[in-house]
Amino acid sequence: MYDALYARQSIEKKDSISVESQLEYCRYETHGEACMEYTDRGFSGKDTNRPGFEKMMNDIRAGKIKRVIVYKLDRISRSILDFANMMEIFQKYHVEFVSSTEKFDTSTPIGRAMLNICIVFAQLERETIQKRVTDAYYARCKRGFYMGGRIPYGYRLINTVIDSIRTSMYEEVLEESEQLKLIYSMYADTGNSLGDIVRYLNEHQIKNLRGANWNTARISEMLRNPVYVQADIDVYQFFQNQGANIYNPASDFTGYNACYLYKGTVSTSRKQSDLSDKEIVLAPHKGFIPSKTWLACRIRCLNNRQSTKTCKPKNSWLLGKVKCGKCGYALTIRKAKTKWGRYFVCSQSGSRGSNCTGAGCTVYADVLEEYMLGAIKERLSEFQKLSCLSDD
Repeated sequence: MYDALYARQSIEKKDSISVESQLEYCRYETHGEACMEYTDRGFSGKDTNRPGFEKMMNDIRAGKIKRVIVYKLDRISRSILDFANMMEIFQKYHVEFVSSTEKFDTSTPIGRAMLNICIVFAQLERETIQKRVTDAYYARCKRGFYMGGRIPYGYRLINTVIDSIRTSMYEEVLEESEQLKLIYSMYADTGNSLGDIVRYLNEHQIKNLRGANWNTARISEMLRNPVYVQADIDVYQFFQNQGANIYNPASDFTGYNACYLYKGTVSTSRKQSDLSDKEIVLAPHKGFIPSKTWLACRIRCLNNRQSTKTCKPKNSWLLGKVKCGKCGYALTIRKAKTKWGRYFVCSQSGSRGSNCTGAGCTVYADVLEEYMLGAIKERLSEFQKLSCLSDD
């Protein structure tokens, strides 16, 4: 059995002690006895998902380690729960724990109590650091700084300077923005659905210039994003009515800048809308979708979402799970005054611009539901039999 020296450093910086220096302190405690070094570079102490730590714990369970030595308690854990679980394993395998700079003796009740007190403060320090980082993030958000993430379709990223600080901002990509203007104008017309827009783009060979396929979910996300809107006073009033936290005053909404939408710093227990826990900040870049068009699309998306929430439960548990064999779109339920009552039909049959003839009124909902339920029960019975055989 040997001593285990453990060292961790999340980020290398001038005011933090290096892994090598930590190990040097730990070696002094061994007094020349055999030891094994375990290190984690670039890992936080907020949890135990660290390769070096996990290897050490496996060696402890294998009975190879008699003592664990660290430079300081927070190098091995900053979580009360993780520390308690770790000490339970140490005690189970009769492993001593030593902090070279804090001089703990885990063989005494006082030593164990002091360890618990120190780990509380280690966790407090970690949570304080997290709070500072979060506050700094939102402070930069409110100043319009680029905060990373996927660059929205229709823009490219360019360097800029805001308040004497170097950052980045979006710049319009004309070819992509023209496609978005078409999408917005089509959806502003209530006669067009998201599916109609996808079919129009595909039928007219209007390709996504970033190589992705057009789909309703992606287009819906684009239509809700305020990063495109020429934000004027109408946009300000919309967000205000939705309960969003607006950082800039109404006078700044001149119809030039677009908006950033961030998750708010304070969560609300009772949301009045899907924006009541969000923050709106004017972005440094120019929007290219007129506010009237953007608002028409955004309100329509909002109404669709609310109607979905308030609608009655689906009238078949198979909806969303069965597809048309010809076009691949989902099947939907159609009701009729016959003895069968309900039929599965292709959701694209009869839609504008679609000529799908798959899944006509011949798939009886009751029959398909009963068949699928029987098949599921049969499969579960087979699994149960296999499970019983494996137990034997």
